Amino acid sequence: MEAAVIVTADATVEAQKQHLIDPEICIRCNTCEETCPSDAITHDARNYVVDAAKCNACMACIGPCPTGAIDNWRIVARGAAHGVDAQLGWDVLPPDDAPATAPAVAATAGAVPAVAREPRGPGATVPPASAAHPQVNLHSPRAPARAIVAGNFRITAADAASDTRHIVLDFGATPFPVLEGQSIGIVPPGVDADGRAHVARRYSVSSPRDGERAGYNNVAITVKRVTADHGGRAAHGHCSNYLCDLAKGDAVDVIGPFGDTFLMPDDPAANLVMICTGTGSAPMRAMTERRRRLAHGEGAGRLMLFFGARSAAELPYFGPLTRLPRTFIDVNLAFSRTPGEPKRYVQDRMRERAVDLAALLADPRTHVYVCGLAGMEEGVLAALADAVRAAGRDWDEAWDSLRASGRLHFETY
Repeated sequence: MEAAVIVTADATVEAQKQHLIDPEICIRCNTCEETCPSDAITHDARNYVVDAAKCNACMACIGPCPTGAIDNWRIVARGAAHGVDAQLGWDVLPPDDAPATAPAVAATAGAVPAVAREPRGPGATVPPASAAHPQVNLHSPRAPARAIVAGNFRITAADAASDTRHIVLDFGATPFPVLEGQSIGIVPPGVDADGRAHVARRYSVSSPRDGERAGYNNVAITVKRVTADHGGRAAHGHCSNYLCDLAKGDAVDVIGPFGDTFLMPDDPAANLVMICTGTGSAPMRAMTERRRRLAHGEGAGRLMLFFGARSAAELPYFGPLTRLPRTFIDVNLAFSRTPGEPKRYVQDRMRERAVDLAALLADPRTHVYVCGLAGMEEGVLAALADAVRAAGRDWDEAWDSLRASGRLHFETY
């Protein structure tokens, strides 16, 4: 953190500019913690916070944050920074004039240094060149938009272990513009065990920009009822269960929209390679439906989808996917728990299609989108690299080109 000077009536003391995360705006997406190269960001069940002793103001986390919650700073006396334990208990940021252990004082400081450092994330931090301009943060937790549930439909088989829903929210006369690839925050009602209001949870939009029903002011999201954590231990996802239990006509508080890089190109000739698992299919459905409605003929870009789930019964949107013509979208499904068959993951299907995949990756009009559990990143990158190398190209050069031009995007959790 950069040094500054605090002037008091008694003395001039050294100060520092402390990096903080706004708990009112943060949607707990973990992007900042994954991006931070100095491991300064941590979290508990409620808040994401910055350890002042580790933060070097490298700014790597600022760009990837979808809400801007990460871009907050306070002047505090040197050695009197707000501690991690204190931040974990915050519901709001402290005022600008409230140092951690001293009375309010005047302060002067220069700009926070922007240290050149590449974020650790595997994807681009810029949007595609042809993407439409997104609207972000139109509605905050203090002033959320009110939406009415227009539909709540189960999109996994009735006998599947996973209860995944397609939920349509109608905003009526309230402006809530979204683009394919953006997300929204849902604010569940009530308070937690500590008596504090529940924090918002983020969900990717699964409808195109003109609405789930074309011409209407509504959006759709894809929500899986959480009954276990990633390790298989019993867990109750408060917001997911709240959403899955909503009935038509119920009111929901919504914040956002969020996201200004994981966006669909507007170029009709762009090729889209979409790689996802489970509810990571939400933005892919939005992009596919957008392209379907445009109904471009000759000269339209190719769509290639790699979609993984435990079984066909647990694959969201399985029925609609099977009805899309092969001439419109090249669908490749991977199932990891089909009885009597070997486990297959999206990276396995990608390797089977390596020749076609490499041809698309060599085309500067191709954009790659990956959405799902963070554990899929390594396997997907390895499959992409193998396809490119098998075609005689340098993967590092291809990767750098894809990222620099906003054509390789990851949205994992």
